[in-house]
Amino acid sequence: MKTGRIKAKNRTGLIFFPAYDWEISAFHPERKERLLYTHDQVIEEGLLDIEGISEFKAGIATDKDISRVHFCLPDIDSVITDSHRISAGGCIEAARLVLEKKVDRSFALVRPPGHHSMRVVHGCRGFCNINMEAIMVEWIRTNYPHIKKIVIVDTDCHHGDGTQDIFWHDPDILFISVHQDGRTLYPWSGFPEDLGGSGARGMTLNVPLPPGTTDDGFIYVAENLIRPILDEFKPDIVINSAGQDNHYSDPITDMQFTAGGYARLTEIVSPDICVLEGGYSIEMALPYINTGIILSLAGVDYSYLKEPDFRPDRFKQASVEMKYIAGLCDSMLNYWRKRQGIPLKKEGIVERRKTVRYDTDNIVDRQAEFKKMCDCPGVFRIETRASTGNSATCVHIPRGACESCRSQGIEWFDSAEGFDFVQMQDMDKDIFTSRKG
Repeated sequence: MKTGRIKAKNRTGLIFFPAYDWEISAFHPERKERLLYTHDQVIEEGLLDIEGISEFKAGIATDKDISRVHFCLPDIDSVITDSHRISAGGCIEAARLVLEKKVDRSFALVRPPGHHSMRVVHGCRGFCNINMEAIMVEWIRTNYPHIKKIVIVDTDCHHGDGTQDIFWHDPDILFISVHQDGRTLYPWSGFPEDLGGSGARGMTLNVPLPPGTTDDGFIYVAENLIRPILDEFKPDIVINSAGQDNHYSDPITDMQFTAGGYARLTEIVSPDICVLEGGYSIEMALPYINTGIILSLAGVDYSYLKEPDFRPDRFKQASVEMKYIAGLCDSMLNYWRKRQGIPLKKEGIVERRKTVRYDTDNIVDRQAEFKKMCDCPGVFRIETRASTGNSATCVHIPRGACESCRSQGIEWFDSAEGFDFVQMQDMDKDIFTSRKG
C-alpha cells in the first residue's frame, strides 16, 4: 500500500501491549502470540506511516486505579500480574490521549482482556482477572469529573457479563452488549430482559444474536439500534470493547463476521476509544480486523481490506434470521425509549443473589447483594464466600450518594463480622478502605 500522501482525518493513537511474557498456557486461546501477527500487519501495511496515526507507550495501573472498581480477594497482587497492570494502564493511557486532545481517537491493543471480570475478584474467569474498560471509566470520572455520560458498546462475541455487573446500578453508564446468544455460548448470559438494576433500569441493553450472524445482521444492529440510541443519549464519550471473536474463522465461537464488517461497524458506532477484548483466530482474523478498525478510526479508506480467503458471496444472512434481528432491534429500542417511564423503587433494600463461576481458575463464589434504594444512586454491599475459603463484605458508596446512604455504607463497613475481609469503596472521596473481618 502506498501511504506517503495519505493523511488521517482523525488523529489516532495506538497503544500496543502484546504481553509476550503472559499467557494462560502455551496451547490456550489466550496465549503469547495473540497480537504478534497484528503488530506485523500494522507495520507491513504502513499504517504508522500514515500522517496522524501514532504509537504510544502503555502506562501502569496503580492499586488505587484498580480499587476504584474491584474488591480483590485476598488482595490485588494475589489475583493479577504486572501484565494485567500494564494492560489496564494501556487503556488509561488511551483515555488520557483523547482527553488531553493529543489524539482524536485511540485504540488500546492490549492483553490480557478484562470484560468478564466482575466487581468482586477471586481469580480468573473467561480469561479475565480485572476489567480494563471499567478501570479506565473510573479513572476518567475521577480525573475528568465534567464527563458524566459514558457509553460502553461491547461487540465481543461473548456477553460482557463482567462490565454489566460492575455498572448494573449506575445510572450514568450506558452498557450495550452485542453478542452470540447466551443460550449457545459462554458465559450463558446477556438476555434482552436484563435491563439494569432498580436505580438504572434501561441502562443495560443486551442484543443476543443467533449463531451464524453475518455482516448484514451486525450492520443492521449498528445502524438501526446502536446509532439511534447514541444519537438520543448524546454521551460525553463512547468506548468500544472491541472483541474480535465474531470473525468467521474464530476457533471458539460460531459467527460469520468479516474484517470489513468490523471496520464498517466501527465507522457507524464512531467510538472515541477502542479496547481489544477477545478474538482467537490469531493469523486469519486479528491482523485484518485490527487493521480495519485502525483505518476506520482514522477515517482512512478501508475498502481494500480483505482476508486472504474472503469471498463476497460466502456468507448470506437468511431472511428469517434478518427478520428476527430486526424484531429484536425494535424491541430493544422500545425498552430504551420507555426506560424513564419504568417506576423506580425509592426506599427499602433490594436483594440479589448469584453464583459466580470462575471457569479458568475453577473457583465458585456465592454472593448476596443488598442495595439500599433512595432518590440518590443509593449504596450497596456484597457478601461473598468463595470456594478458595476467602469471604468478605464489600461496601460500595457510589458517586452522588446522599448523607443517609453514605452513613449506611459506613455503618455496614464498621459493623460487618464473620468474614475474612471487610472492604469499602467511597467514590466521591476516592478512598478505598480495607480491614480484617
